[in-house]
Amino acid sequence: MLPGIGVFGTGKVIEIIVPFLRDKGFKVEALWGRTMNEAEEAAKRLQIPFWTNKIDNVLLRKDVDLIFIVCSPNLHAQIAVKALGIGKHVLCDKPAGLCQSEAIKMVHAAQYYPSLISVVNHSLRFLPAFVQMKKQIVENKIGNVFLCDVKVQMGRLYGDNFNWLCDKTMGGGVLTLVGSHVIDLVTYLTDQKAIRVHGIVKTFNKDFKCSTGVRQVTSPDFCTFQMEMADRSLVTVTLNNHLAGTYVQEVLMCGTEGNLIVKGGDLFKDKDEVLYLDVEDLQKSDAINVVSADIMPRPCMKGLLKMISALREAFLPVEDKRGWVKEPVSSAATFEDSLYVQAVIDAIRSSSRNKEWVKVEVITEEPDPNPLLSAAVRKSGMSM
Repeated sequence: MLPGIGVFGTGKVIEIIVPFLRDKGFKVEALWGRTMNEAEEAAKRLQIPFWTNKIDNVLLRKDVDLIFIVCSPNLHAQIAVKALGIGKHVLCDKPAGLCQSEAIKMVHAAQYYPSLISVVNHSLRFLPAFVQMKKQIVENKIGNVFLCDVKVQMGRLYGDNFNWLCDKTMGGGVLTLVGSHVIDLVTYLTDQKAIRVHGIVKTFNKDFKCSTGVRQVTSPDFCTFQMEMADRSLVTVTLNNHLAGTYVQEVLMCGTEGNLIVKGGDLFKDKDEVLYLDVEDLQKSDAINVVSADIMPRPCMKGLLKMISALREAFLPVEDKRGWVKEPVSSAATFEDSLYVQAVIDAIRSSSRNKEWVKVEVITEEPDPNPLLSAAVRKSGMSM
């Protein structure tokens, strides 16, 4: 029995997700949108029977057991914590919230309900080229990895309408939307975490011309950073949103006995030894249309679809719609992984502001929302 699905978000990515879910046998039962008009328009276009602009109306439906959160990041923590609290499985888009204080709430909710699936859409983990790269590294085929160099070049991340993607305080920008993938991927491949970082985060194109005039874009469109890992290896990353109309992704792992490089979806060893070629044609599926490349970069899209297929394999063997087996999704990013990613992002931002190396510190408890009041209460309690 496959669970019924509730989707939060009306962005272009659902044009890929919803048809593919149906192709895999899932039923999409409900859709949430920011406004009723947005929700109704998207639901009718994708033939989803129920739509609403109220979060609880989707979460409380009895025919919805799995939640897909693909809306703006400022709502991720709120929806995920509520969903887990009432017994719903959750797949959350990256990043997990806007900061560590939001991500830690999601971690605690997942820990309280370990019988539920709670994963984050760091889909590059499921891309076959990176699966093969990790296998090569684990089997010590290139010796000890001492350097990782990542380059991603693409066009701007926002469309023709001014929305949350243009605002860094709402989770927009290349660091959160692309950098989060890279930070998670490096740790997945090497099993190492960053101990300190140094970065530069910039917004070069700040003007957004629209029918109402010129608005200010605050989302960063360029980022470069270095990470020193726990084993003292070095990671260098460059993310660039100024190459319109294309997507270039290269991940180079340098080891003491050889190199591995992923270009797009292909894996090579040293100069010219081919280990994996991405020959699968996604267009063969009726669920994927010709505009998909304009919605999401091909590697991320293919990884996401592989993740959805893994979710299907996790639910399929179990008769209860809420039951699942762990093995197919064992490599998926957890909320704990996303908390670490958020800690690195916070450190990179701090480094860019202060122009210095910053230690990566992952919080373990929710910060006090009013430390001055709490200190006063403690002081008064001690005096009594």
